[in-house]
Amino acid sequence: MNLKTMEIPADLDVMEDGRPFFFEGGRTGCLLIHGFTGTTSSMRPMGEYMAARGLTVLGPRLPGHGTDVKDMGRWTCGDWTRTVEAALDELGELCDDIFVSGLSMGGTLTLYLAENRPGKVAGIMPVSAPACKCAPGVQHYALKCIPVLKYLLSSFPGPGGDIKDPSVTEVAYDKLSTKAAHELLRLATQVARDIGRITAPIRIFHSREDHVVPPLNARFIYDNVSSKDKELIWLDNSFHVATLDFDKEKIFEDSYNFIRKITGA
Repeated sequence: MNLKTMEIPADLDVMEDGRPFFFEGGRTGCLLIHGFTGTTSSMRPMGEYMAARGLTVLGPRLPGHGTDVKDMGRWTCGDWTRTVEAALDELGELCDDIFVSGLSMGGTLTLYLAENRPGKVAGIMPVSAPACKCAPGVQHYALKCIPVLKYLLSSFPGPGGDIKDPSVTEVAYDKLSTKAAHELLRLATQVARDIGRITAPIRIFHSREDHVVPPLNARFIYDNVSSKDKELIWLDNSFHVATLDFDKEKIFEDSYNFIRKITGA
């Protein structure tokens, strides 16, 4: 299957764990979106789980990810939203119903699609998604200053690796681009502003102990979406990167049961 979002420019060096993935299955599709500074490897286990149950699955690579931090700073939130919109359209050519899930900023992009492409999205499952507050403590205030800081610093330590399971390592940048961080803030601000436009069925997953994205984001999403079918599912044995952590099977199973409920399969 020739999908444009699976293509990688010949002159771009993308790490193996950062490459997009696609599993062809039936007429129900699942779009899976990785997070800020991360790679597609954070969503691939969920993709394999869904594919094993007959779904068609697409996991695109967001521009600037899976390469290096300097590359990350070249792109805007508009490039990220256009990428996931293109992936949604490609799945739409193959599937009757499409469900979207994403980790961290991937969850924010999931919300964005539900806000802006409601007719294309049958249901959404954001995981650890920032909306009203992108970081805890001092980091929150640093992000508030990012429109100025990006002119003073090109990068600073990244948020990757917040996983409770000691046997798992997330493939992600150890630094983040300050320009890209400003774009994340712009995206979250837009999504928070339009959150009431979401009417799609939703399952919101968030770890109670998340050291990267404050759990209050989950309650904000739940309280402000206009979805009639909505549920907030707390994860008790994971940190931020929950799709690779101890609760991953719960996320996968609950998401699949949600899809079955909506599709009647």
